[in-house]
Amino acid sequence: MTVKDIKEAIQQLPEAERLELADWLEEINNRVWDAEMDRDFSPGGRGMTLLEEAEADVHEGRVTPLENFLSDAKSKRGVRPKTRL
Repeated sequence: MTVKDIKEAIQQLPEAERLELADWLEEINNRVWDAEMDRDFSPGGRGMTLLEEAEADVHEGRVTPLENFLSDAKSKRGVRPKTRL
Protein backbone atom coordinates (compact mmCIF):
# COMPACT_ATOMS: atom_id res chain seq x y z
CA MET A 1 0.00 0.00 0.00
CA THR A 2 1.33 3.44 -0.89
CA VAL A 3 0.90 6.78 0.87
CA LYS A 4 -1.34 7.80 -2.02
CA ASP A 5 -3.55 4.74 -1.36
CA ILE A 6 -3.70 5.58 2.33
CA LYS A 7 -4.66 9.19 1.63
CA GLU A 8 -7.42 8.08 -0.71
CA ALA A 9 -8.71 5.60 1.89
CA ILE A 10 -8.69 8.31 4.57
CA GLN A 11 -10.76 10.57 2.36
CA GLN A 12 -13.42 7.83 2.23
CA LEU A 13 -13.69 7.57 6.02
CA PRO A 14 -16.65 9.08 7.85
CA GLU A 15 -15.80 12.29 9.66
CA ALA A 16 -15.82 10.68 13.12
CA GLU A 17 -13.28 8.06 12.01
CA ARG A 18 -11.07 10.70 10.35
CA LEU A 19 -11.06 12.64 13.62
CA GLU A 20 -10.19 9.48 15.55
CA LEU A 21 -7.33 8.83 13.12
CA ALA A 22 -6.13 12.43 13.42
CA ASP A 23 -6.10 12.12 17.23
CA TRP A 24 -4.13 8.88 16.99
CA LEU A 25 -1.56 10.43 14.63
CA GLU A 26 -1.23 13.46 16.90
CA GLU A 27 -0.55 11.17 19.87
CA ILE A 28 2.20 9.40 17.92
CA ASN A 29 3.75 12.76 16.98
CA ASN A 30 3.58 13.91 20.60
CA ARG A 31 5.38 10.76 21.79
CA VAL A 32 8.10 11.26 19.18
CA TRP A 33 8.47 14.93 20.20
CA ASP A 34 8.66 14.01 23.89
CA ALA A 35 11.35 11.41 23.21
CA GLU A 36 13.35 13.97 21.20
CA MET A 37 13.12 16.53 24.01
CA ASP A 38 14.22 13.90 26.53
CA ARG A 39 17.27 13.09 24.38
CA ASP A 40 18.12 16.73 23.70
CA PHE A 41 17.93 17.85 27.33
CA SER A 42 19.51 14.85 29.00
CA PRO A 43 23.20 15.04 29.97
CA GLY A 44 25.25 15.33 26.79
CA GLY A 45 22.20 16.18 24.66
CA ARG A 46 22.41 18.90 22.05
CA GLY A 47 20.02 21.16 23.96
CA MET A 48 22.06 21.09 27.15
CA THR A 49 24.53 23.68 25.83
CA LEU A 50 21.70 26.13 25.21
CA LEU A 51 20.23 25.46 28.63
CA GLU A 52 23.60 25.96 30.32
CA GLU A 53 24.12 29.24 28.41
CA ALA A 54 20.67 30.49 29.43
CA GLU A 55 21.28 29.57 33.07
CA ALA A 56 24.64 31.41 32.97
CA ASP A 57 22.96 34.49 31.46
CA VAL A 58 20.40 34.51 34.27
CA HIS A 59 23.06 33.96 36.93
CA GLU A 60 25.24 36.78 35.53
CA GLY A 61 22.32 39.22 35.26
CA ARG A 62 22.39 39.42 31.46
CA VAL A 63 18.66 38.74 31.20
CA THR A 64 15.86 41.29 31.15
CA PRO A 65 12.64 40.10 32.79
CA LEU A 66 9.95 39.59 30.15
CA GLU A 67 7.61 42.13 31.76
CA ASN A 68 10.32 44.83 31.58
CA PHE A 69 11.22 43.90 28.00
CA LEU A 70 7.59 44.12 26.86
CA SER A 71 7.05 47.41 28.68
CA ASP A 72 10.16 48.91 27.05
CA ALA A 73 9.11 47.64 23.61
CA LYS A 74 5.63 49.15 23.99
CA SER A 75 7.00 52.51 25.11
CA LYS A 76 9.32 52.61 22.09
CA ARG A 77 6.27 52.10 19.87
CA GLY A 78 4.27 54.73 21.75
CA VAL A 79 1.85 52.25 23.30
CA ARG A 80 0.76 53.24 26.80
CA PRO A 81 0.96 50.44 29.35
CA LYS A 82 -2.33 49.21 30.80
CA THR A 83 -2.97 50.19 34.35
CA ARG A 84 -4.04 47.55 36.80
CA LEU A 85 -7.11 48.12 38.88
